[in-house]
Amino acid sequence: MTTNLESHFDVIVVGAGAAGLYTALCIPADLKIGLITKETLSLSASDWAQGGIAAAIAPQDSPSFHVEDTIKAGVGLCDREAVEFLANKAPSCIQSLIELGVAFDRQGNELALTLEAAHSRNRVLHSADTTGREVITTLTNQVLQRQNIQVIQQALALSLWLEPETKRCQGISLFYQGTVTWVKASAVVLATGGGGQVFAQTTNPAVSTGDGVAMAWRVGAILRDLEFVQFHPTALTKPGRFLISEAVRGEGAHLIDGEGRRFAFDYHPSGELAPRDVVSRAIFTHLQRTATDLATASVWLDMRPIPAEKIRHRFPNIIKVCNHWGIDVFSEPVPVAPAAHYWMGGIVTDLANRTNIPGLYAVGETASTGVHGANRLASNSLLECIVFGAQMDCLKDEVKRVKDELPESPSLLHPLSFTISESEWASQQEYLEALRQKIPRLVWEHAGICREQSGMEVAIATVESWQREIATLPIGQFLKSLQPTQSATLNLPDVERQIRLWAETDNLLDIAYLILKSAAFRTESRGGHYRCDYPHIDSDWQVHTTLQHYNWWKSPI
Repeated sequence: MTTNLESHFDVIVVGAGAAGLYTALCIPADLKIGLITKETLSLSASDWAQGGIAAAIAPQDSPSFHVEDTIKAGVGLCDREAVEFLANKAPSCIQSLIELGVAFDRQGNELALTLEAAHSRNRVLHSADTTGREVITTLTNQVLQRQNIQVIQQALALSLWLEPETKRCQGISLFYQGTVTWVKASAVVLATGGGGQVFAQTTNPAVSTGDGVAMAWRVGAILRDLEFVQFHPTALTKPGRFLISEAVRGEGAHLIDGEGRRFAFDYHPSGELAPRDVVSRAIFTHLQRTATDLATASVWLDMRPIPAEKIRHRFPNIIKVCNHWGIDVFSEPVPVAPAAHYWMGGIVTDLANRTNIPGLYAVGETASTGVHGANRLASNSLLECIVFGAQMDCLKDEVKRVKDELPESPSLLHPLSFTISESEWASQQEYLEALRQKIPRLVWEHAGICREQSGMEVAIATVESWQREIATLPIGQFLKSLQPTQSATLNLPDVERQIRLWAETDNLLDIAYLILKSAAFRTESRGGHYRCDYPHIDSDWQVHTTLQHYNWWKSPI
C-alpha cells in the first residue's frame, strides 16, 4: 500500500467491506483501481458479521426455494427478477470464494449448512460465528496481492465529481493526509455500507455513517425504501453493540426486566421466541414504560437456564466478548437492547449496479437492488455483496469507451489554504461533537422501532434547523465551495479527526432527514418499518418509496 495518491484511476471503489473488496477483485486486472477506505481494510460491518452466507447448494435445496423464502421475508416489496438473479448466481459465487481461500466449516468432506430464521432449508454456510471476518480476511489478502489495486487507507471521500455538461460521474473529491484533492476516474463504485450510526443503538461499526447514500443524494441519485431498517432485538449494550444471537434464546435463555420478570410474554404468546421484529418492539415498548433514557436503557438476557456445558460448546465467542466487558454469563444476566442492524433501502441500481447517474455504481448495503424488499432474509447480505460485486467484471469496455470521451482534467490552480483561529475552531469542534451525539438520540426516539407522525414531524423540523446551522460553519462553507480546479491544504489541529467529524456529522444529518421523511411518507407498517399510528399492512402501499432531491413518490414493484 502506497501513500502517494494518484490523480487518475480507471475505477474508484469507495469502501472496503465485502462489497468493495470483492468488487475490486472482480474488475478486470488490466484496469487501474483506487480502493478508498476511511479507516483500515479490516474495519467494516462485513467484518463484524457473525452469521453466514446463504446459497442453495444442498441436493434437497434449489434456487427456487431460496427465491420464495427471500420474497416472503420481503413482505411484498422484493423485485422477483433481482431475487432470482441473486439466488441463481449464489452457488457459483460460493465456489469463487472457496477458490479464493475462504474456509467455510465442513462436516466431513461436505460444506456445513445451517438453518436460520425464515429459511425453509439448511443453506447457510458459515465459519464458526465469525463468517464475515473470514470472508474479509481472505478478500483483503487477495486485494493486497493485486498490482492493479492501490489501497488508500484513512482517506475520506467528501463528494462526487460530476462533469458539468453531461452530469456524468467522473471522480471524487478526497481528503487525504491533510489535503483535499480531486481524483478522476472513468467509473466510481460506492460500496460504503449502511448508515446505522444515525441510531443511538446500532450493531454497525463507527464507519457506518451513510456516506455513499448522502453523497449520491446530493448530486441527484434516485434513492428508494430508506424507511426500512432491520432492528436486532438483543444487542449487548456496550460499545460496538455486539449481537447476542437469537440461537441463545432458542437454547433456553430468558429475557427479563430489572425485577427479574419474563416480560416478553406480555406482548406475544411465544415470549422470547416470537419473530425478531416482535421481540424488538416488546423490548422497546417495555423500556418506554420503565426507563428514563431510551438511548442507554437495557433489559437483561439470562443465559443461566442453559446448561453450562452447552453454553461453552455453542457460544464460545459470546462468552469471550461478555468476559471482555466483565460479564460472566454463567452467573449473571447480560444487558441487551434492540439495535439498528441493517438498512434495506439505498441507491437504486439495476442488475449491473448502475445508478441513474452515468458512471456511478453502487454495491452492497449502499445499494437498493430490490432483493431485500421491506425486510432482509437472514444471511442474504454478504451474498448480495458477492453476487453483485461479481457483475463489475463488465467494466472494461465501459472504461475504455469513457476514457476516449472524458475531457482532460482541468489544470490545478495554486492550492488554497484554510486556517482558523484556535478559539473559533474550539467553538466549532464543540458544536460538532454535541450535534454528533444529538442526531442518533433524536432518530432513535422518533424513527426507531416504533414511529408515529407527530414525533417524526418534530424530528424533521429539528433536523432541518440543524442542517441550516451546520451550513454556516466556516469549514463546511470552504470545503463545499471548492471547485475541481482547486485543491486545498487544511491548517487545523488534529486535522484528520476534525474533518472526519465534520463530514460524518453532515452526512448523518442528511441520512436522518431522508429516513425520517421516508418513514413519515409511508402510512402503514410493513417489514422493518413499524408505525404505531398505522400498525397494519395496507395493500395500497405495496409500492416502493422513491425519492430524488426533495421529491418523494410511490413507484410500482
